Parts: sequence; structure tokens; C-alpha cells
Amino acid sequence: MPAQYPLPVFHFSVEWGSMRIGFSEVSGLTQENQAIEYREGNFPEYSTIKMPGMRKFSNLTLKRGITKSDNEFFRWLSTIKLNQVERRNIIISLLNENHEPVMTWVAHNAFPVKVEGPQLKASGNEVAIESIELAHEGLALENA
Repeated sequence: MPAQYPLPVFHFSVEWGSMRIGFSEVSGLTQENQAIEYREGNFPEYSTIKMPGMRKFSNLTLKRGITKSDNEFFRWLSTIKLNQVERRNIIISLLNENHEPVMTWVAHNAFPVKVEGPQLKASGNEVAIESIELAHEGLALENA
């Protein structure tokens, strides 16, 4: 039986609505359950009990190199009008050596909350990177 090695983080894909866009970095695949502390007045112990409370999801941050005439991030951000916004499901897949999804995270009903352009520096020798921060309503994990 061959050895089982952990998967590298550098081979992944992101489905962005109906299209697949190349990103150089994805972060914020985090969820947590907040604890609720409670104590009744006649509880014999002088401490609280803890119960699971609301689930909380971190915002996603996606980064990519800027290409000419591509302002998709800013176009999506500009769809926000009062409490109306175009929402998308974002599908992030960790891929194996055959380019097949092994783990997939789905961020439901995502919308942009921040778009950041590149840091411009006259002496720089890097690719121009832009990032988008997305709020969402839930993160599901699917293992293949």
C-alpha cells in the first residue's frame, strides 16, 4: 500500500459564479461556533455552563494577478445598492496530481465587501496583485 502524504496547498481551483478564475491565494476558510455561557441563580456551582451557540464564518480573501482590461472585482462591488447585491456561490477545490478535486469548500451567497488594488512601487519587481474580500452565509466542506 503506498504511503499517504498530505496534499500540497498550491494546487487548487476557484469557481466564481459560472466561470473558473485563476487565483494565487485564498484565505479565510474558517468557521467557528461561539460558546454561550449560562448560569441559573440556584445552580450549586459558582460557575457557568457552556453551550454551543451561533456559528460564525470568516470573510474569504482571494488574490490574483491583474490583467489588462479585467475589472471584474470592481464591477461586482459596484452592484451593491442599499441592501441589494449580486450574490454568488464560490467553490474552492483542493486538487490532486490528476487535477481532480479532493476537498471542496462552498461559500454560499457570497458578496464583495472590499476590493484592494496593488501596491505600486517604483523599485518593485513583483506582479501586480489585487484582492477581493467576500462575506458569505455559510461554508460547506465536501471530501471526495
